Amino acid sequence: MLCQFRSLRFRSFIEAVEWEHKSKSPGKMHACGHDAHVTMLLGGAKILHQRQHLLQGTVILLFQPAEESGVGSKRMIEEGALENVEGIFAMHVSSDYPTSVIGSKPGPLLAGCGFFKAVITGKGGHAAIPQHSIDPILAGSASVVSLQHLVSREANPLDSQVVSVAAFNGGGALNVIPDSVTIGGTFRAFSNDSFYKLRQRIEEVILGQAAVHRCTAVVDFFEKEDQFYPPTFNDKDMHKHVHRVAADVVGLHNFKIVPPMMGAEDFAFYTEVTPAAFFYIGMRNEAIGSIHSGHSPYFMIDENVLPTGAAMHAAIAERFLNEHKSRTTKL
Repeated sequence: MLCQFRSLRFRSFIEAVEWEHKSKSPGKMHACGHDAHVTMLLGGAKILHQRQHLLQGTVILLFQPAEESGVGSKRMIEEGALENVEGIFAMHVSSDYPTSVIGSKPGPLLAGCGFFKAVITGKGGHAAIPQHSIDPILAGSASVVSLQHLVSREANPLDSQVVSVAAFNGGGALNVIPDSVTIGGTFRAFSNDSFYKLRQRIEEVILGQAAVHRCTAVVDFFEKEDQFYPPTFNDKDMHKHVHRVAADVVGLHNFKIVPPMMGAEDFAFYTEVTPAAFFYIGMRNEAIGSIHSGHSPYFMIDENVLPTGAAMHAAIAERFLNEHKSRTTKL
């Protein structure tokens, strides 16, 4: 959701549910709660429509596709979604907290995220006569081990970072050294400086280890596919606003300051353009089995969260606009 005082915005994601554009694969689901996000934003819209005579500005609702691919928010920005906007808020369900508990924090909330894939090329041959080959598996293995040192030996221990190699593919026969191997993974950091330093060092390590082992390497960071996410950073004043509203809607005891997470969110692109706040709403209810995290095949929503989410959207918007009315003109 965005708010314009001028205009305020709220952002929600679109996910396949029982409609024309549902999943084309029976039994498959994205399972991240985006259908609940849409429902809560529409509920907030209904409340705001009923109270529109009290609004001191304009509220714009963003129904954004392609959050997981990392391009949805960038395309929305490119198409003018944040023009003349004073702020933006977004809410995401979480199984970490009981139903209707609100959680957030000021400053960095979610990490910046990138992906890499490296093809390391040597010279294949029979495994019984390795002296006639140039072994890319050895170069790849050395790269994997060396990449682990980037965080443990080069990063400030107080500056959380992650480098994880999650794929290693090469060869198909047990007695043949392959011509090449492919390794790939992800890297995360809470500051842009640390993020781009990791990117630089990942490439240097892989190229260096390939050269040491007489191989060559090409590293792809998927930049053409827009696969980089910056850190999600909550504006201090916007966070305070969410905190105050939550205290009134669900009670101060149901607001939690949450720890930062190494997950990533394309809402981060909005935070680079306008003051923003991203917060969680709990949906954990063990009595009905709503205990699994997003993307789990067992993920399900405690629908009791929906009215609370709608009320949070509406209250955040109305109070935000009215508290800033001295600086704005009602549209």
